[in-house]
Amino acid sequence: MRDVVEQLQRLGMSGYEAKAYVTLVGSGQPLNGYEVAKRSGVPRSTVYETLGKLVAKGAAYEVRGAEDATDYLPLPPRSLLERMRREFDDSIESLQASLPTIVAPPQAHLIHNLKDSEALLARAEDVVAGSHTDLFMSIWPEEMRRLSPLVRRAVERGVEASVMHFGPAQDAVGHLYEHRFSTPDVVMENLGCRLLVVAGDRREALVGGFLNGTAWGVYTEDPAVVLMAVEYIRHDIALQIIADRVGHESLREFWTSDPEFTRLRAGQGRPAALLRAAGCPAPDLPAR
Repeated sequence: MRDVVEQLQRLGMSGYEAKAYVTLVGSGQPLNGYEVAKRSGVPRSTVYETLGKLVAKGAAYEVRGAEDATDYLPLPPRSLLERMRREFDDSIESLQASLPTIVAPPQAHLIHNLKDSEALLARAEDVVAGSHTDLFMSIWPEEMRRLSPLVRRAVERGVEASVMHFGPAQDAVGHLYEHRFSTPDVVMENLGCRLLVVAGDRREALVGGFLNGTAWGVYTEDPAVVLMAVEYIRHDIALQIIADRVGHESLREFWTSDPEFTRLRAGQGRPAALLRAAGCPAPDLPAR
């Protein structure tokens, strides 16, 4: 019952209204105010006010009981939920038209820090759910388990999703590429944490890291940062496609022997130090 009450509160009912409605639904017969208060825990001093609000919202009806007393019946749950859905959709459509007309031009590009895994994943969900044209992601299985359903919905509504996935994917959504060059454990050693990068519609991006229950991250709408996030993922995917086409061993030999590649790899391990300074602890991995 507590979960139902909490969900009804999230949809706009007060705590007392939700408790009274759930009590009416569970009774199977009309109840008067005294009975609702007794069964629901709503104070007798406010139960009639609460029932009156439910009636005003159309979530309950007044009926004549014994001795001309007033009893209450609930609107059936299916009807209530459909009504709430219609009202919610109408509000969203109205706000889509009206909110943009009052938005002031930003004084600076939005950027904010994210301090824990829940905040980071919730903001990543916002980016995925808000995408309309394209979505770029660099992600590990632990985080993909949470975001996969939203990515699938984005693809179903026509979003082109390009996903670099570190490790085998249980749910291959969109254009998903498994990162095998280099292997995920080598990437983890170099970076120092599971790096998450999500960019939606090339207008917003999230970059963060996870390790051992800790997390850090930033969200931004800065066009330069968003561009770098997208290009980082695009180039990672391009390298994986090349490795798949020419052969991983051939590319690995070239990668390790060519002097220019050797020069570029000279900073290997430095990202881990920088990310640890940002709040991501070092992984417990064997030296290579």
